[in-house]
Formats: sequence, C-alpha cells, structure tokens
Amino acid sequence: MIVCRSAAELAQMREAGRLVGEVLSELAARVAPGVSTSELDELAEKRIVRAGATPAFKGYHGYPATICASINDEVIHGIPSGRRVLQEGDIISIDVGAALDGFYGDSAITLPVGQVSEEAATLLRVTEEALFKAIDRARPGARVSDIGHAVQKHVESFGFSVVREFVGHGIGRRMHEEPQIPNYGEPGRGPRLAEGMVLAIEPMVNAGKAAVKVLADGWTAVTRDKSLSAHFEHTVAVTAGDPWILTAREVPVPAGRR
Repeated sequence: MIVCRSAAELAQMREAGRLVGEVLSELAARVAPGVSTSELDELAEKRIVRAGATPAFKGYHGYPATICASINDEVIHGIPSGRRVLQEGDIISIDVGAALDGFYGDSAITLPVGQVSEEAATLLRVTEEALFKAIDRARPGARVSDIGHAVQKHVESFGFSVVREFVGHGIGRRMHEEPQIPNYGEPGRGPRLAEGMVLAIEPMVNAGKAAVKVLADGWTAVTRDKSLSAHFEHTVAVTAGDPWILTAREVPVPAGRR
C-alpha cells in the first residue's frame, strides 16, 4: 500500500531528512586520504544519537554499522572498517539513514578523495545530474516509471550503465515502503504519483557494465567488471508544486567535494 502523508507528517519527515543531510555534510568534510571508513561511521553514529535519533541501518536485517561506505567498484552496502582506509584518487559513496520521532530520512552522496580521474569525476557528475532529473519527475499525475526513465536516459547518453538489481523506494514510518522505484524503464508505467507520497530516489550508476554481485559478507555489492560505481540519493516528497527534497543539505559540502 502506498501512503500519502499529511502536511504535518511531511514537516516531521523534513526534520529527519534535515538531520541526515547535516550528517552527510559533516562526513563529506572529513573525507580525505588516510581516513578510515570506520572513523566516518563512528562520527555519523555519535551525531545521530546526539540529535535524539536512531541510526536506521544499524541492525536492519543484521547490518552491523550506521552508514554504508562503498569505495570505487563497490556499488552499495559497503561495511565500514578500520582496515578500509581512503586513498588519493578513490571515490566513496556514503549512505546515511536516521529515524527521528517515528519517521525516516535516507540520503546518499558519492565523493572524490583528493584528485580523481576524469572518468570518475564525470561519473559522479552524471549520476548526481540523473538524480535531479529524476526528482523533477516526482510530480502529481506522473508515473513511477517516469522517474527511472529520466535516470536511464541521462546516464546511458554518457555511456554509463544503470544498476538493475537495486532500486529506490517509498519511505515514511518504515525505511522501505511501497512503491519500488527502478532507475530504468519505459515512461508512463506503474503507480500514479500523488501529493503526499514520499520517495527515496537513488540512482546507482556504473562506469562499465550494469552487472553486479554481492560479496561473501552478504552485504557489499560490487560491479562484476570492477568498474567504478556512484550512488546519489534524496528523500523527496511529492507536493502540489515542485518536489520537496526533505534531505536537502543546508550546510554546504566543501568546494571540490560535491
């Protein structure tokens, strides 16, 4: 069942989303060569708990950490570790979720670590552009598949590939609600969007082919051809006007890191 939220509920969701955005901005400012993903995870958990919220991922189906930290060919669900130390030229996807006063926020960014290759920089730019093109389709009367079509059209025009195995989702009082939101497909299909729907829109894009696999840890998804992968996500409310990005980051990400 797809739930449409009231104005009061959306205001509460904005508070959860605002927190997630703030956490991501703080993490982005810490991304640098020599930093471990466990350091980022510890920072995120302390910040979320200090705000009176709960890390949404930790313990979810047994996931062991607060953030997902996916490096280079890791698509999503990379588990933070003191052994995973960022190196110059890496890219890192950071996914953060938090529950505050009964509502969830979910957002992700992919960041360069120092100077990165031209391919990596282009992948990051195109994936983030695809996210905002998708968000622009989140309007009353549109169809769910219009969102994924916008992602696929933009991404493939640059020769990149859209991950098929993982999708965006509805979000609200639970982390994952209906509808599922693939990042590909023909337009004009699936449920019709309505005011009050809240969607976690999250393009996952590979520099090479689309195929992925999950590692032996049961979580980390990587590209089969070892190509780079990027992931951007916002929690977005469908309104009578423009889409409302509930996880909008009001604290600027440092120049060169966005």
